Amino acid sequence: MGYIAYINLLNPFWWLSVGIILFKGFAFVDAAIRREDAYRATDKKTKTFWLILLGLALGFDLLFGANFIGSFLTLAGLVAAIVYMVDVRPAIRAITSGRRGGNDRRNMGPYGPW
Repeated sequence: MGYIAYINLLNPFWWLSVGIILFKGFAFVDAAIRREDAYRATDKKTKTFWLILLGLALGFDLLFGANFIGSFLTLAGLVAAIVYMVDVRPAIRAITSGRRGGNDRRNMGPYGPW
């Protein structure tokens, strides 16, 4: 038993599969904690759409394993998670100002935002 686990830890494809599952899990949790009205305000589909899409992608990988070399569904789910993370999430965070409320002054210069 220990020998099999040791071989998996040395396998870079196993680590990539774990990374894909963690990335999809983070995207799903992030989509779940965002407000519904922020999705509508940014015209990025609905919260339900993203939760179903990301949930199916994550569930498929958890049930059948993240085989990114031979599985089209794993790659399609990865693309959906990437689209959420690089397009939808920044737009929603810009509307809601993250979790800090409307008092975010990180990108403020002496004469206004930059």
